[in-house]
Amino acid sequence: MSSIVVLGAGIMATALATPLSDNGHQVRLVGTHLDRDIIDSIKQTGIHPNLGLRVPEGTTAYQLEEAEEAFADAELVMSGVNSFGVRWAGDRLAELLRPGMHVISLAKGMESDDEGNLTILPRVLAGQIPAELREQLTFSAIAGPSIAGEVAVRRHTSVVFTGEDSSVIEMWRGLFATSAYHVWTNTDFVGVEVCAATKNCYAFGAGFMSGVLDAMGEAAGDRYVNYNYGAALFGQASIEMIDFMRLLGGEPTTPIGLPGIGDCFVTSMGGRNVKCGRLVGSGLTFSEARDQMPGVTLEGAAAIKVIGGALGPLTERGLITPAQFPLLRHLYEVVGLDQGVDVPWDSFFGSNGSGVL
Repeated sequence: MSSIVVLGAGIMATALATPLSDNGHQVRLVGTHLDRDIIDSIKQTGIHPNLGLRVPEGTTAYQLEEAEEAFADAELVMSGVNSFGVRWAGDRLAELLRPGMHVISLAKGMESDDEGNLTILPRVLAGQIPAELREQLTFSAIAGPSIAGEVAVRRHTSVVFTGEDSSVIEMWRGLFATSAYHVWTNTDFVGVEVCAATKNCYAFGAGFMSGVLDAMGEAAGDRYVNYNYGAALFGQASIEMIDFMRLLGGEPTTPIGLPGIGDCFVTSMGGRNVKCGRLVGSGLTFSEARDQMPGVTLEGAAAIKVIGGALGPLTERGLITPAQFPLLRHLYEVVGLDQGVDVPWDSFFGSNGSGVL
């Protein structure tokens, strides 16, 4: 039996206590400063209020000020914060980690500098930790198609664990894998994480499919539901994810499977980003759509601003051509520049339908 400390008490971080508990491990769930009500609920009732479920047996909740107690004798740590909290989490972990510990991350996204250089979030997290300590730790990540509630109630889920050390990610696999939570490992750390970040961008665009029907006054449940529209967006997204592999150093086959197409599929089926994309597809600007969703975290929109915003500098530097990434460039126009939806269909698929750029 192992003890795993989780920093962050969001729905995915908490849902992952289920496979760990099923394997007989102890989970110490440490809330962030934003999770106080969640931790209070778990302590008082055993129920995670946002999941609407009782946390698994063997899960103990801690408020942030109790973090040192939770981390005291643990060797395994999961960073369960979202993309907006990665630097904060790195700063907290720098105070709590010890040499020899293993860290696995859930956050999906990338950061960009002024020249368009993109960095995956596990490396951003690690970068917050002093170099001397960082060199004595390992960093891995969980990616792939996964809806938190389905994990929590043991629906069959297939995911990818990634990192640079195959023995470490196999260790993590052994901790998590169950008859319902199926884990594959992949040492293409950059490729898997780039897929995990970009699929959130393309899932936002998937909402356009239903939004344009709303604008026409047609219900999505009618006979013709705009699947042709969505299929073209999905196909172009797959091409662009492969192009990102060429650009950032991932393996070209990584998007073809769970980390890319599989994860893009499940994220496109619904959720906050798709809802916002649907509002935009119906004719609202992104700012107007966002105002209709107060207090909602839109990681897909944030990723579009970061990754889409990097395409301009990368084009100016000659690292990509103006013809590459037409869908993501348009998503950036919609989200980053608040322009209306005007899908550049004729620029898709290498402009000739071959899928080769």
